[in-house]
Amino acid sequence: MNSHDPQFDASVDDPSSTDDVASDGRSLTDDIVALIDDGRTLVEAEVQFQKTRAAFAFDRGKAGAAYGIVAAALIHLALVALVVGAVIGLTPMIGAWLATFVVVGALVVVGAFFAFAAKRKFARLAAVYAETRE
Repeated sequence: MNSHDPQFDASVDDPSSTDDVASDGRSLTDDIVALIDDGRTLVEAEVQFQKTRAAFAFDRGKAGAAYGIVAAALIHLALVALVVGAVIGLTPMIGAWLATFVVVGALVVVGAFFAFAAKRKFARLAAVYAETRE
C-alpha cells in the first residue's frame, strides 16, 4: 500500500506522529498551563509598567504644574500693573474717576467678548456630544 491509499493508517508506522505528548515529553495540558502562566506574568508586568509610567508622569506633571502656577501668577501681576498704569496714564487727560471708568469699561467689554467666545465653543462641544447620544 502507498501513503495515498485512504485505508492506509500512517500513524501506526510513522514515529513522528504523537497523541497527547509532544516530542519533548510535555502534554497539551502542560502547554496550556504554561500559556496561562505566561499570560498572567505578562499582565502583571504590564500593570507594573503602567504604574511606574503613571508615577513618572505625575512627578513630572507636578513640577510642570508648579511652574505653570508661578507663570500664571506673574502674568496676572503684570496685567494688574498694566491696568494701574493705564489708569495713571489717563488721569492727567480725563481725570482719575473717568480714567478708572474707561479702563474698567474696556476690561468689561474685552472680558465679555472672551466670555461669549467661550460660550460658543462650549455650546458647539455640547452639540457634538448631544448628537452622539441620539
